[in-house]
Amino acid sequence: MAAYLIIDVDDLLRFASQNGIDLHELAVALRGNAALAAGLFDTSNLRAVAFADWRSHSVDENQVEPEALFRNAGYDIIEVDDRSTLPQDLITRYFSIPPASNDELILTTTAADMLPLICQIRKISDMRLRVWGADGNILAGSECENEIIFQPFEALAGIRIKNVWVYIDFENISISLNEQGFVVNLDHLIERMVSQAQAHGKLVKMAAYAPWGQRGALPPLVDSSGREIAGDAPARLMMANIDPVFHLPGKQSADIRIARDVLTDAGHPEAGDVIILATGDRDFNDVINPLLQRNKTVIVWGVRGSTGRLLQSHPSLQLEYIDDFTELQTHQSLSTVETQHDTESFIPSQWSSVIIQCSRLSSAKGAAEVSEASLIRQMIDAGDVISSERGADLVSQAVSLGILKQLSAGVIKLNLQHPIVEKTLLIVNRLVRRVANTLSTRNWEYVNYGFLLKGLAMERDLDRPGMNEDDQWRSHWIDCLVRERVLQRDLVPHRHNPEDLVPVIRIPTDDADRMLQQAEEETAVVVDAAQNWKDIPPHQLFETEPEVARMVTRIVVSVQQFTSFRNFAWCPLGSLHRRLREFDSGVIFQQAVEYLLINDMVTVNEYANPRSDFNTKGIELDENHPFVAVLLAERDEFVRALLEMYHNNVTISQPSIEQHLTGNWDVPLWISTMRIENVLNPLPGRADHYSLFRTHHSVKVVANDDVDEVATANS
Repeated sequence: MAAYLIIDVDDLLRFASQNGIDLHELAVALRGNAALAAGLFDTSNLRAVAFADWRSHSVDENQVEPEALFRNAGYDIIEVDDRSTLPQDLITRYFSIPPASNDELILTTTAADMLPLICQIRKISDMRLRVWGADGNILAGSECENEIIFQPFEALAGIRIKNVWVYIDFENISISLNEQGFVVNLDHLIERMVSQAQAHGKLVKMAAYAPWGQRGALPPLVDSSGREIAGDAPARLMMANIDPVFHLPGKQSADIRIARDVLTDAGHPEAGDVIILATGDRDFNDVINPLLQRNKTVIVWGVRGSTGRLLQSHPSLQLEYIDDFTELQTHQSLSTVETQHDTESFIPSQWSSVIIQCSRLSSAKGAAEVSEASLIRQMIDAGDVISSERGADLVSQAVSLGILKQLSAGVIKLNLQHPIVEKTLLIVNRLVRRVANTLSTRNWEYVNYGFLLKGLAMERDLDRPGMNEDDQWRSHWIDCLVRERVLQRDLVPHRHNPEDLVPVIRIPTDDADRMLQQAEEETAVVVDAAQNWKDIPPHQLFETEPEVARMVTRIVVSVQQFTSFRNFAWCPLGSLHRRLREFDSGVIFQQAVEYLLINDMVTVNEYANPRSDFNTKGIELDENHPFVAVLLAERDEFVRALLEMYHNNVTISQPSIEQHLTGNWDVPLWISTMRIENVLNPLPGRADHYSLFRTHHSVKVVANDDVDEVATANS
């Protein structure tokens, strides 16, 4: 009998390169395995054919060309210029005379364009057919999938794919890259390291050693958009099947841990054939020599300019430079960079530390510019970095990203127009102001952590893409300000169970007086402004303070609705603010309350809450006050117009409402107010059209319907 082995060398070269297999050894092994599979005693009756575009496979001067390797291994050589006609050319050359029934064909390829060769031979003869491949089975999904044997290379005796184990001294590599002027793009670095490791064989193990989670121990790590991601680094490594191994900061700690793991792993029977050490440290010579004695292929990944001379000159090592097989950007190339997508959550990072500490220094000095040395000292004191070197790295990258402006040698200032700076300072300002105002107005010693979370949720100015998303986001920023020593977190006994401790937030002693004074001054400004509104009717207030006047209207309507429906004398002030938060930009709600207070339209007190053991701050409306009566009368007239439209089956929209009202009305204000009070509800799929909640309590009161349910609504 005879057998045929046809090899797609273009496809095979990729497999050999990726798995660290010697091409000549692979050619010989495939020929021997083909003879065994066909049941031949030797290879004399095996017709081995190798086809490729040989001219496209150039090699170095010291290497043998693939064509010569296969020719020397006993293969017929075919030059392929056009693969589209290849199946028919092979059939014409080798199978024009039908083979004997006991002949066998083995095709080695993963290229789908060779499937017609199999299908055609299957039609013209009953010879046995096999396909050997690497990455995928070209027979999958074809009509002959279940009739032809497919075997992966890994299953063939004599073809052993080299296993690759990689140990990355990430602390050493990241610092070296940073010192050589590269921005450490973690995502890009992971992708290229994995790809480079796979070029040497089958990647089995990959571990990265660093003081993960130790603030300031590593240079800034960023993603492809320039966003700082040091906190996410371990998770990103694990998603790429890289094991993040923790060690304490410092060279000796890393060396000992890596050396121990490498030597221990090398003693296992299934240890890697190729060991890659990503480091520039000459101390690993003591690890490398034992590996070489065990016939391991040792490859060192280093950084140009940071790799020890002993490693560079070692005769048995293969040295590859990370800066050669990556495309990391340099600090200088990042003078302008997109650093944050609006759709991403804006959470604290190392840039937050730079911005907050620089802002604190500027405030203390009373000047915008600060020295780099003083900023680095402050970051070390706050625990943002562990050394002056890491602090200098962080400042350098902040300058590169435009977060800091370099004014002169050693002098910098915050770039207030940078989006990261602007957002960070806004969050810090609102958070600190919220704490200080709460302590000042309530005369408390501290703010309960949960209470602060609820308060921040009502900060309208923080309602931006990626900001104020949920309690987790707010917790991130509270914890950030605690780390940066802007706020102080303590544990105090729970009011109901003193044995339990609950977290509370204070202002640090050094800053308490200044921040509380600032909060009192801000409150005083609002109160002083309200003094000018004494005896000013609400409609006259529209002429000078339209937003405040609109909020006054909403508060009066909302409080009256709440107290009337629930048969209460007062409305909780906090829940009222939450209800109207979408209309509060800055201090509009606070200004409106001050207007109501200065004109004796409302009373604000601590009220006994029937649902709590503690008093609740509430607001009580004087419905007999003439200013209040005017607004409620306007509310009633607006509702009557809605009722008339309802009874006449008129579609409720802004234009139709304007036609049913006489006089000068702010119709958008009243539509939004009725919508918040659930009197009007948007119609699905019909923009700016509404339905009237006819049985709503306020509607029934205006319509003089039976409202006996008022007294029992909450019983």
